[in-house]
Amino acid sequence: MTKPRIAVIGAGLMGHGIAQVFALAGHDVAITDSHAPTLASAKDRILANLKDLGDDVAALECIRVCASLAEAVAEADFIVEAVREDLGVKQQLFADIERAARKDAIFASNTSVIPITAIMGGLENRGRALGTHWWNPPYLVPLVEVIATEWTTPAAIDFTMKLHAAAGKTPVHVKKDVPGFVGNRMQHALWREAISLVENDICAAETVDTVIKAAFGRRLAVLGPLENADLVGTDLTLAIHQTVLPAIDSRPGPSPYLEKLVAQGKLGMKTGEGFRTWTREQQAELRARVLRHLKAARERG
Repeated sequence: MTKPRIAVIGAGLMGHGIAQVFALAGHDVAITDSHAPTLASAKDRILANLKDLGDDVAALECIRVCASLAEAVAEADFIVEAVREDLGVKQQLFADIERAARKDAIFASNTSVIPITAIMGGLENRGRALGTHWWNPPYLVPLVEVIATEWTTPAAIDFTMKLHAAAGKTPVHVKKDVPGFVGNRMQHALWREAISLVENDICAAETVDTVIKAAFGRRLAVLGPLENADLVGTDLTLAIHQTVLPAIDSRPGPSPYLEKLVAQGKLGMKTGEGFRTWTREQQAELRARVLRHLKAARERG
């Protein structure tokens, strides 16, 4: 049986990685990007990834670089967008895709936080449109959140879930389209409290990171929060929440402490200082450590 043909719109950080995953799974993949240098380097970056991971470099033969959007999407069964996080850009892009693509092609946006409903609301056939939120780097992190809108058909969801599972990913169905979906909502709830602890001088930023990495963070890969709640008991969980939750930061907006850092130009590693200060060597070591960890996790399965 012929595998679905894939089109990836955007050859940057996420797009080239998504193309790599589908190509490695044996799909014909067309990739395009409006920025010519990014598109020109896409296959070189994919080849470097494949070599680094010890994957079959022959997968590169499944990838076709296309100079135009129309060429990339013309015969595709599944089209995924991975361009910059700008609502207007994405809306216009999908309008252009709808004009050029087949009537039965499924459309997906890889946005990490923008509601899919807002992106796809102007399409003529909204039933075939959904979100597929991959995590960076796409070829190392298994999760893909498959986000339905109020219009998305069950058939489109079913096709997309099976497509990503067959490519070796771990797809999950997000039944309602909400900002941040599932993963980023949980991640940034944690970040909000982490910032609050530093803002209120309860501990240093380094302490926050150490507590997470040396305590419950070690369990998270094998024990999710609701599994943990059932493990200790919902009665104990309720008792803890009655004491702890009233004291946890619940402001609906960003922390003034975070806003002050940004206003002062303390933008994190890109400026050498954010919540913590970073030398070039420390930055490089941290990035390398994260990659080593993700590669080891991939090998363990």
